[in-house]
Order: sequence, then structure tokens, then C-alpha cells
Amino acid sequence: MKTKMSFSQKVWAYVKGNPIVIMMAFISIIVGCFIDNFFSADNLNVLMGNTTIRFIIALGVSGCLITKGTDLSAGRQAALAATLTGVMVQRADYASRLFPWMPEMNMWVALLIVLVIGAIIGTITGLIVSRLNVPPFIATLGIQTIVYGINLIYTNAQPIGGQSQQFKDFFNWKILAIGSFKGFSGFILFAVLFGAFFWFLYNKTTHGKYMYAIGGNESAAEVSGVNVQARKTLIYMTAGIMYAFAGFLMTGKSGGASASMGVSYELEAIAGCTIGGVSTTGGIGTVSGILVGVLVFELLKIILQFIGADPNFNYIVQGLVVITAVAMDIRKYVKKK
Repeated sequence: MKTKMSFSQKVWAYVKGNPIVIMMAFISIIVGCFIDNFFSADNLNVLMGNTTIRFIIALGVSGCLITKGTDLSAGRQAALAATLTGVMVQRADYASRLFPWMPEMNMWVALLIVLVIGAIIGTITGLIVSRLNVPPFIATLGIQTIVYGINLIYTNAQPIGGQSQQFKDFFNWKILAIGSFKGFSGFILFAVLFGAFFWFLYNKTTHGKYMYAIGGNESAAEVSGVNVQARKTLIYMTAGIMYAFAGFLMTGKSGGASASMGVSYELEAIAGCTIGGVSTTGGIGTVSGILVGVLVFELLKIILQFIGADPNFNYIVQGLVVITAVAMDIRKYVKKK
């Protein structure tokens, strides 16, 4: 029988289990005390906007990680969705339209199309992993390269601009405007909606139960009657849909799109998941933890900007955080064994 932990014991257990989160919170307080505007509403708006897109991608990646897989194609898939969205919602009178013969589409029709394409790519990835038994690392690396090539060919490696007024107005929508503060970007509400949906999916559905079972012990799950191949395919299909939606948001947030968007987003998503407690050894992970992990990773980038660090130095720090987070996760797993 387990002994019920007191509040202080729970806090101490969290501190011991999440040192990167605690360290970043401590650094944030120090930076905020010495640098003006760090704790401003505008900076919070930037943090929340960046976190929304990364969180949506991380939710897609999380299912792959929980089942002991991964997805290195996330960033390129999001970029493909971004350019497809950009092309479909280009104004009819825009002089540099990529495809002059294409009519200006309603943004919601464009979203539906990119979600379907994302689902198709995700399903193909899932079938390669589950049916052909290609290791997820290799399968998704191959898909990443293919998707990037397709994106470069059809856009002719050109940036996509000239989005419709309907599309711009939607992404100019603000919430919680107070006084001189113009408000937060309205699209951050998607983070709340998707977070709630995935919490329900992971905790209250048979699919979530089977997903954790596969991650814990795939052979045992299969013996107990779980259709592992179908579940893995569904997980990668869901991930493809999430990347597509993130790409749609990327176009609106950036005011345009290009094939070069989304570089290393998959690594940031994996890092955010790992920092937030999703185990690379499978079977462990929570939606709240993923959100915290992504927030911490985005906060790290903002801190480096505020202290005036060389932008190229960011990659070194982010790489070190990724390695540290995964190493600590493996260490926890070894201790449990």
C-alpha cells in the first residue's frame, strides 16, 4: 500500500524530478529583476504565441515518443502545410501569385485541405513504421527529406506572400486587451483547445490506454489483444494532422510562408516533451508536462535574446538542453530498473 505524500513531499519530488524546469524558473526571475520589460505583457504575448505553435507540434510528437518512436519530419511537414496554406489563401489580385490560375480560397477550406494532406502523410509514415517495421528514426528521416523536396519543387524555393484579408483579419484578432495593451493573439486559444482534447484522448479513451500499454511493453500489449499496427498508424496520422494545423498557424503568425520554415521544430518538440516528462523509453508522459516543457524551451530562447547572446549561440545552448534532458530521462529509467 502506497503512503500518501504530503504537499511538501510532492513539491520536493517535483523539484528533484524536474531540475531543468526549476533552473529555468530561477534564471527567469533573475533576468526579470535586472532587465526591463522581461515581465511585460508584450513579452508574454510573444512567449505564448511561440509556445502555441510548438505545443501543437509537441502534442503530435508525444504520441510517437510514448510508443517508443519518434518523428523527425514534424518541422518539414509543418512547413509544407504553411506553404500550401499560403498559396491557397493568396489574394486573387496579388501580382506575384505562385499559381495565377488558382482562385483565392476561403481560409477554412484551405485549412481542411492541409489537414487532409497532413493526415495522408502521417498515415503513410505510420504504415511504414508499423507494417514495414522500419525504425521510426529512419522512416521519419526519409519522410522529412521527401516532404522538403516536394515543398522546394512546388514553391520553386520562393517565399509565399499576399495572403487574403480574411486570413489576415483572423490572425489580427486579439483577446484580453487591457488599457494600452492591445491584447494577446487570439490564436493562442488553440493551445487550450488542443491541450484539453489531448488530455481527454490520453486519459479517458481506449486509444490512450492502448498507447501507454504499447509504450510500456509492446509485446504484452499485442498478446492482450491490442492491434499495435493500427494504433501506431493512428498515432502517426494524428501527428500529421497536428503538424498541418501548426503550419496553418505559422503562415498566419508570420504573414507569409516558405519551404525553409520549421527547421529544427521537431527537435524542439522532442526536447519540450522530454523536459516535460515524456520518457524516450516509452509509456510515460502527460499533456500538462508537455506544455511546461515547451514553455521552458521557448523561455530559454527569449532569455538568450534579452541578455544579448549571439543568435548562433542559441543552437549550442538548445542542443545542450536536449542532450541533458534525454540523459536525465535515461538515468531515471535505469534507476527504476
